[in-house]
Amino acid sequence: MEKHVDLLIVGAGLSGIGLAAHLSKKSPKRSFEIIERRQSFGGTWDLFQYPGIRSDSDMSTFGFDFKPWTKSSVLADGAAIKNYLSEVVDEFDLKNKIHFNHRVLSANYNSESKKWQVEIEDAAQNKQTWIANFIFGCTGYYNYDQGFQPDFPNQDQFKGPLVYPQHWPTDLDYLGKKIVIIGSGATAITLVPALVKGGAEHVTMLQRSPTYIASVPATDFVYKKMRQFLPEALAYKIARTRNIVMQRGVYVLAQKHPQLLRRVLLRSVASQLNAKVDMKHFTPRYAPWDQRLCVVPDADLFQVLGSGHASVETDQIEAFTETGIQLKSGQHLSADIIVSATGLQIQILGGIQVSIDGQALNTSEHMLYQGVMVSDVPNMAMIIGYINASWTLKVDIAANYICRLLNYMDQHHLDEVIAQGDPSQLLEDTVMGSLSAGYIARAADVMPKQGRNAPWRVSNNYFADRKALKNAKFDDQVLRFKLR
Repeated sequence: MEKHVDLLIVGAGLSGIGLAAHLSKKSPKRSFEIIERRQSFGGTWDLFQYPGIRSDSDMSTFGFDFKPWTKSSVLADGAAIKNYLSEVVDEFDLKNKIHFNHRVLSANYNSESKKWQVEIEDAAQNKQTWIANFIFGCTGYYNYDQGFQPDFPNQDQFKGPLVYPQHWPTDLDYLGKKIVIIGSGATAITLVPALVKGGAEHVTMLQRSPTYIASVPATDFVYKKMRQFLPEALAYKIARTRNIVMQRGVYVLAQKHPQLLRRVLLRSVASQLNAKVDMKHFTPRYAPWDQRLCVVPDADLFQVLGSGHASVETDQIEAFTETGIQLKSGQHLSADIIVSATGLQIQILGGIQVSIDGQALNTSEHMLYQGVMVSDVPNMAMIIGYINASWTLKVDIAANYICRLLNYMDQHHLDEVIAQGDPSQLLEDTVMGSLSAGYIARAADVMPKQGRNAPWRVSNNYFADRKALKNAKFDDQVLRFKLR
């Protein structure tokens, strides 16, 4: 079976739904189809079902620019985000464009026909061949099948459940249980208060090293008040702009005056803990924003730590035991359940085998033109969100650029575009930047590389990117086009 499509969007998460909505509005002459391997849309917000799952970015910037977030909550839970995406799907009539339970296995670009030949497997494991003019990778950057899972010493000795947040068991009974969570990132700091609230006897967060954590208000009272007096769209725009500026300001402060921001963050944590927990557990060895800054709503993590229903240990694992974890310090942590919140397994393009005229593509040997198009690969773009701001900010401006590019090609009767790479621009860093987090380091052999200068340099600066993508010309001697 062979099916011909114009634009093929791979992934129906934030990026895919956002791109589809922008195409519907700004490139209405173009038709598109969306491939989604799961049974529903939402990506991360459909996959992750662990207790307390929520955004770690404020919703005024995590929402799309074309659709206001109408609630006053600063950080939204997974169900609310999924519902928000559902509204976008309905408003733009996208559901009949999404092919659920379909998985892209491989994609080969034929230079002669100037088409992508895409091998797709459906739920019944029947294979189909789709022919597409363009492919847009909207799959995020992690493996949906499994997270990063270290092999702990004597792991099989433990008699209780070993749980991974990415595949949280719906029938897990943790009422009255002692739980140890391995990790200190966004997932761990979300799980600790959620599990305590859900009835766990005690929750211990076990970390190798501390993380910077900031408390933010659960409710945006200023936005809530503005919505009473201003039109919804205007109130949203003001709140969104304010929060983008604040996000950028904190990041710039971290780059220019790291010790000042460090003091501010640590003093804030100390005031929340009120001497009930040793600050050594919240005093990282690295500078702020060398790794992603984590946030908690209304200091919920610090409150449960102060209550005695949760604790934190900074140590290394010697081995698992039948009843818990033996630490290198000699301490033993008793546990009925162990949760391994050890991070993501990086993957690009959803693991699709991509080739050009039969030659396999290694994405780690390529750069991203304007942060969007893969160098030397015809008719392909991918959307990778920010590491230091809300993912969706990049989705909006990248989708706008893609729409402008497609409209330009239509106006000039072009059917192929290639961003010609410049080997002298290639750096060792990936487009994920210089963060020292484990999942960033594990991305080196997968992620496209950073470029030395524009248009190959990924700035992770929303304001700079918005200006650059809005004003970008297509006759810049880098893009090479072919006539129909």
